[in-house]
Amino acid sequence: MKRWLFTSVALPVALVASACTGSGNEAETSTTAAPTVPSTTDIVAEASDPAGDGRARNQVGYVFPDAPPITNEGALDPATQAALEDLWGSLGPDIDNQAILALGQSGDVRLAWLLVDVLRFLQGGPTSEALVGAITTLTGIDLAPDPVAARSPWQSLTDHLIAWDLPAIADYGMYKGRLFTIIEPAWQPFFDDPSSVIDWRFTSWGGVLIDDRPLGDTAPCERGCIPALDDPPTTGAEGGSWYPDERVVFGVVVNGEARAYPKNQMEIHEMINDTLGGRRLGIPYCTLCGSAQAYFTDSVPSGIEVPVLRTSGLLTRSNKVMYDLNTASILDTFTGEAITGPLHEQGVVLEQATVVTSTWGEWKLAHPDTTILASDGGIGRTYPLDPLRGRDDNGPIFPIGDVDPRLPTQAQVVGVIHPDGTAVAFNVDALSSALGSRDSVEFNGITIVRDGGGFTATLRDGTPIASHQAFWFAWSQFHPETLVYGTG
Repeated sequence: MKRWLFTSVALPVALVASACTGSGNEAETSTTAAPTVPSTTDIVAEASDPAGDGRARNQVGYVFPDAPPITNEGALDPATQAALEDLWGSLGPDIDNQAILALGQSGDVRLAWLLVDVLRFLQGGPTSEALVGAITTLTGIDLAPDPVAARSPWQSLTDHLIAWDLPAIADYGMYKGRLFTIIEPAWQPFFDDPSSVIDWRFTSWGGVLIDDRPLGDTAPCERGCIPALDDPPTTGAEGGSWYPDERVVFGVVVNGEARAYPKNQMEIHEMINDTLGGRRLGIPYCTLCGSAQAYFTDSVPSGIEVPVLRTSGLLTRSNKVMYDLNTASILDTFTGEAITGPLHEQGVVLEQATVVTSTWGEWKLAHPDTTILASDGGIGRTYPLDPLRGRDDNGPIFPIGDVDPRLPTQAQVVGVIHPDGTAVAFNVDALSSALGSRDSVEFNGITIVRDGGGFTATLRDGTPIASHQAFWFAWSQFHPETLVYGTG
């Protein structure tokens, strides 16, 4: 039976590999773990290049075949254009399967992007099968050898398109906007910006809707968003006894003031707007890529209102897409660069602060004057210690395309951008081993030292430099030319 996910009522119960942690109550949280790929850990433990052949591979070692030839680089032929309009005009419960068949037989491989976009919002039934058939006919993809396809044909197919860097038709963004705004009209400003530098091919739906609540609104997201936490109350370290010492916190220090953000609360909210050390901060946490970052939102040029960061409900290669509530501008969550909207037009790139991934016990020992968020987040709720219940343990559950084989896909790295623009990733396992016998590690002009249970970075002259921890697949896809310390 076909399940069409284009109604707000259906969203909470019919998610496909949802990235969400619900709108703040535990009942919703308990439904969000994605199904795991059967026996993934028995297939391939990590991405690798055993043959040394340089072939592109996915997260479980499957080798992508060669990309199909592009036979059409211009406008669609009239018959194909008509079929595309027929399909887009029928989006909903009565979708035109004949139009899907016609597109699959068009021979224009660029249309695979639009077909996988439609597939994202479908779950089972003849239309889903028709879409898979049309995409495989167009591209020649054989899903059988790819273990990822056992859980999600959509993820596997999209992985292929990303790995090939397959071009899309000229009007791709327009068609994608028409599709996506059926489910969330509030995304329309993102698609309306002709100067946007976002690559819509790599953008997918994360399974939740936009968080567009005003700053300071503590109400849950009735329609199903990931609710940011604004200016949460804190206590001193002694008031943090509610949080076990062995559990992870994300530590930030600004102008000598330290604060710990417990991972379990960040997994629920994925975004905090806060003030620390007299500076205004936006702190996104991408659960899917294991990355908490901190941006000085008051670092915008004079005359620009301090951004209020929110979660959009969209993803790009398994990384959350954040945006500014005030201007509806998307900012790259990994780099802080505005890529759509008024902030993009004004060239805004948010300055980063260091985020240290540590256990609570080690953080408060290193920073005895630290504060920690109140146990109820200031909104009167209870946070389970493990809201996601190992959802991401078996690798990315959203498309990421090909992976960099220098480290395992979900190896933890400390990422740093040198002032000269060079990206450097420090393998956390290698750092931990090296710092067991010496005080610091130096590589490419960057010095890493321990801070609590995590790490901070400086330049050779002792100048602090922003760093944060993330899964290797996330860091490497946003910084493909990164240098790596500790690949052995």
